[in-house]
Amino acid sequence: MRTIMLMNAKGGCGKTTLATNIATWFADEGATVALADFDPQGSSLDWLEARKDYEGIPDIQGIDATRNPVRPARGTDILIMDAPAGTHGSEINSMLKRVQSLIVPVLPSPIDMRACSRFLEELLRSGRVSRQQTQIAIVANRVRENTLIYRQLEEYLAHLNVPFLTHLRESQNYIRAAERGLGIFEMAPSMVWQDEELWDPILAWLENQ
Repeated sequence: MRTIMLMNAKGGCGKTTLATNIATWFADEGATVALADFDPQGSSLDWLEARKDYEGIPDIQGIDATRNPVRPARGTDILIMDAPAGTHGSEINSMLKRVQSLIVPVLPSPIDMRACSRFLEELLRSGRVSRQQTQIAIVANRVRENTLIYRQLEEYLAHLNVPFLTHLRESQNYIRAAERGLGIFEMAPSMVWQDEELWDPILAWLENQ
């Protein structure tokens, strides 16, 4: 079973946005997908609840990891884990025990960049990461292109010893998709083509792990 986690100690950086859209991409490709929500806010589980209103889209198993052990159904191909904010120290090692691929979303702001630096230092000290059992990469989220703060973020990320995959636009499409329990890959192509193109490096990285 393939295991993917979205994690950043800083809250509000877009972990759930990436988790739900990665889940739908794999599910739409025919994989059996489970989505485990470790965050007490339960945003991924709320998204799955909204998804029940639609017919003709793939089912995704939801797991409330705040209350139950993470035990996907037999035959699950992909387990995606939406980690909680505020994960530090020994909790990181515990969370990464079964994780093969870890994506860290970061926002273009000085506060988020400083928080990301501290978090990455902790990640790189983790045994699974140092032994390359867990591969990590970064995605810039909610970006307004051609702004000074994004150029500063790009410069900052370019100097890290962690792959920087791509940026995702600050787009209403993600809000619309979240409200409906959909991924952007399940929305009208004419509406989301600009967003979909930016996902290509993420999907290629995941496929090559």
